[in-house]
Amino acid sequence: MIDSAARTKAAAARRESTDRPDEGIRERKKRLTRALISDTATRMFLEHGFDAVKVTDIARECDVAEKTVYNYFPTKEALLLDREEEMATSIRHALGPGATGSPIEAAVGLLATQLDGILDSVPAGRAGVAALRRFTELLESTQSLRAAQRDLDTRLVAVAARAMAERAGLSPHEPEVQMAAQAILGLWRIQFASLRRHCAAGVSVSAGLREKVDAEVARAARLIDSGLWTFTSAVTARGDRQRHAAAQAAAQRSARQVSAALRKARAEMA
Repeated sequence: MIDSAARTKAAAARRESTDRPDEGIRERKKRLTRALISDTATRMFLEHGFDAVKVTDIARECDVAEKTVYNYFPTKEALLLDREEEMATSIRHALGPGATGSPIEAAVGLLATQLDGILDSVPAGRAGVAALRRFTELLESTQSLRAAQRDLDTRLVAVAARAMAERAGLSPHEPEVQMAAQAILGLWRIQFASLRRHCAAGVSVSAGLREKVDAEVARAARLIDSGLWTFTSAVTARGDRQRHAAAQAAAQRSARQVSAALRKARAEMA
């Protein structure tokens, strides 16, 4: 989400100054080259449009061979969607066997951390809002990027399913695990949609952009946490007292059914 050549250079300078005592010269050079290519590609895509920029243009701008670009990024789309490995690692840590607490709470915490990183990477005020708006619009308006994003989502759902299955002692193919992974990864889509909508409305960080996006993610998370049974019962009942009673009863039924299904699945795996 770099909106100028100066910002690209500043970001590169910050990365170069980052001390990594366990990193060799060769690894450091690779890391900096990869970051330079990614930042340069992002800037060029935002300035000229995704389809108008060729990989050869990016290579020329970075003063590297086109083959070098493809060594770091297998596809043109990966130049923009370049955080898959980092996201997969974060999801495994948040949802896997070493995690503690609710998977939903862990996912919400992870999303908040990632949002902090996004908002810290853009200029303050209107310039930052404009950069974010251009970035989200670019993803939404480019067919190949939308397809790449869907493929990425599918792979990350599989990562989440494997992590939670390992934590629960189940197969990742159990329907409850698959549904849980789909629902939790849906929070990422909620965050993106919320970020895009508020940026389009001109809401800046100082005007509460972070808080608005976090609040909407939290609302979606509560729905997943309480379960769709609770949602259905609550909205079809009449009156607040009846809604509350129906929601409580539905949550208890849902919990019993899910627990029974998981016990059965564990027994079948034994």
